[in-house]
Amino acid sequence: MLNEILKKVFNSGLVNSLSPTDAYNFCLQGLIIVDIRHPSLVSYKKFDVPNVIYIPIGEIENKFTELKAEHVYLIADSSGLNSKDVTFFLNNKGLKNVFNLSGGILDWERLGLPVLTEIKEMLSGSCTCQLKYRNLKNEDI
Repeated sequence: MLNEILKKVFNSGLVNSLSPTDAYNFCLQGLIIVDIRHPSLVSYKKFDVPNVIYIPIGEIENKFTELKAEHVYLIADSSGLNSKDVTFFLNNKGLKNVFNLSGGILDWERLGLPVLTEIKEMLSGSCTCQLKYRNLKNEDI
């Protein structure tokens, strides 16, 4: 699988990235997504593929040693910005089979790739300082 991935990657800044469509196809072959989003975002919307590990970005420095060098990982976040930094960090720590998901879960979903959504976990508010769980009606639950 790694050789096929290397044919599809493109350089995005200082890291190798995969498009959501290519990433999805490789996920079906065993590619492991490392979702670095905050737990509140993960509880609302998740990648619907077989192999997903959740390590919030704030825990990467302490938990990256749990990632095995022989596996192939795809680092994912909401939009692809923080995942680039984490991919760069992991590459510098010696994990070479680590790639960035271009566009994050936002582009993944926009392209119609599978996600699991838990509407009861959706946050709402007019600005990030006012985020809270939506008030749902009984018929929405």
